[in-house]
Amino acid sequence: MSSYDAPAGSANDDGPAAPRSDNPEPPEDSPARVGTIVWGLIVVALAVLIIVAQLGIVALNGTYVVIGLMIGAGAALVIGGLLSARGRDKAAPTGKS
Repeated sequence: MSSYDAPAGSANDDGPAAPRSDNPEPPEDSPARVGTIVWGLIVVALAVLIIVAQLGIVALNGTYVVIGLMIGAGAALVIGGLLSARGRDKAAPTGKS
């Protein structure tokens, strides 16, 4: 009988490993990704534009809205990527090429 055939909770059950208590260092927080932030802003902007259009405050042309959002998202991704690369260059070298 292989370990794949063992019933759950048996001696052969390799469940999730318990966290090690002898590691005093907390895990490093990873910075937010530029793409995640940009796409989140796009979703929020679309929601706001839909609400504004439904309230009748302003009449929006869907084509112009999409073009504007794509231009803004593209610019934000390029600028965010450049800033991220610039910040990465200042970090200590890891010895990897």
